[in-house]
Amino acid sequence: MKPLLLILDDWEGLVAASPHWASLKEQVDIKFLPVPIDQVPDAELSNVNFLMAMRERTALTEQVFARLPQLKLVLQTGGHAYHIDQAAAQKRGIAIALGRRIKAPLASVPELTMAIMLGLLHLVPQAQHAMRAGEWPLLTGRTLAGRRLGILGMGRHGSNVARIAKTAFNMDVVAWERQAGTAAISDDIPRLPLDELLRTSDMVSIHLRLSPESTGLLNAERLQSMKPGSVLINTSRGAIIDEDALIAALTNGPLAGAGLDVFAHEPLSVDSPLRSLNNVMLTPHIGWTVEEVFAEFAEIACTQLLQFLDGNLPASELLVPVG
Repeated sequence: MKPLLLILDDWEGLVAASPHWASLKEQVDIKFLPVPIDQVPDAELSNVNFLMAMRERTALTEQVFARLPQLKLVLQTGGHAYHIDQAAAQKRGIAIALGRRIKAPLASVPELTMAIMLGLLHLVPQAQHAMRAGEWPLLTGRTLAGRRLGILGMGRHGSNVARIAKTAFNMDVVAWERQAGTAAISDDIPRLPLDELLRTSDMVSIHLRLSPESTGLLNAERLQSMKPGSVLINTSRGAIIDEDALIAALTNGPLAGAGLDVFAHEPLSVDSPLRSLNNVMLTPHIGWTVEEVFAEFAEIACTQLLQFLDGNLPASELLVPVG
């Protein structure tokens, strides 16, 4: 009997449609279940050897691992594993492979960031709200050109946003990084202290990894210190911002608007005050959900599983090593 690969939470069906799975057909049986794992009967999990997790859609806890007694490898789609109990995986000898080689989000996330930025300065949320109410509003927007963009985190996404903003929109770009002295030699973006960046930037865009240090980084005090009339964009992780303090800053100032693709708790609750503010652009964590990303997820997972079966999956791609 061939080992079994289970692929969960492929809600769009784009991973299942990939032609790359044909490369595994001689060595592995594949089962697609486009539902959360808590809806899968234990009987369907008892003989699963490999699991492809669709980013944070699939929370892998100690209780979940207990339902997968034959599991040897998790193919984690994306370069993080906030939602995986790594200690439980290591205790059970389950390897966690990260999709760090993925390239498609390097275009997708910056594109969404710029789209939100343009929408906020051209008052698209307010225009949409008024037009849908039958009004013809008199609105005066602003251009990106010449305005200061402050970027929190100059990693892969932040550096691409900086490049686009500077070269395509002629913005004045500055940045802050959590670790002082990490300015890249290859870029000419000035690094500022966080308080100076928040105080002087017309727009602030977050591109930080979630960590104990970044959780709650933009608290009430820091949000209130931002430049009056500025806007805040978050396509990184919701927990970096204190949402209650953000609502207050959007309602009473100093913020003129915010664009949020991520939230502290997802899905965003139906009764969240964020849903009723007309100076906010909200998207349901779509920075990574593009066709190109799902295609690359499938390609990377197939390659990693073949390498694992051959005993040569690079250690650099493993968050939790082979048990």
